[in-house]
Amino acid sequence: MKTPELLSDPVYHDEEAARLYLQEVRWPEGVFCPKCGTLDGIKPLGGNSMGPGWFYCAACQDKFTVRVGAIFERSHIPLHKWLLAFRLMASSKKGCSAHQLHRTLGITYKSAWFLAMRIREAMAPADPPILGGEGKVVEAGRGLPRAGTVSSSLRADPESC
Repeated sequence: MKTPELLSDPVYHDEEAARLYLQEVRWPEGVFCPKCGTLDGIKPLGGNSMGPGWFYCAACQDKFTVRVGAIFERSHIPLHKWLLAFRLMASSKKGCSAHQLHRTLGITYKSAWFLAMRIREAMAPADPPILGGEGKVVEAGRGLPRAGTVSSSLRADPESC
């Protein structure tokens, strides 16, 4: 599925459109259980009590949504605000602060900070490169008295004077 280019796209403003977009991106071959990984026995749950987007796995007898097993898990922030935050952080050359997300998305600063930290963690490389090569150790002498100072003269042996 193609990534929405315009900020006026319903994916960034409508919860249902955002959920359907994420389902298409996450499960292009069909819905599978994030807990046990099975493709068989997955049924969508209906009814007003659960809400849209819930699925039931007959193999492990667990309920799940597109949020489970992703960075959206256990977050009360709507999916369309997550997608807009991804867009803002990825399109900005210097990134986007939590305060900017707070103002733009209309959420609390605490939620914006949480959202930004999860997005930054998801954007980090999986295996950061290990620093290698030869290093250079420099002795700075911090905390040690210098020769000729008062503290070093006080430590001198009084019999040698």
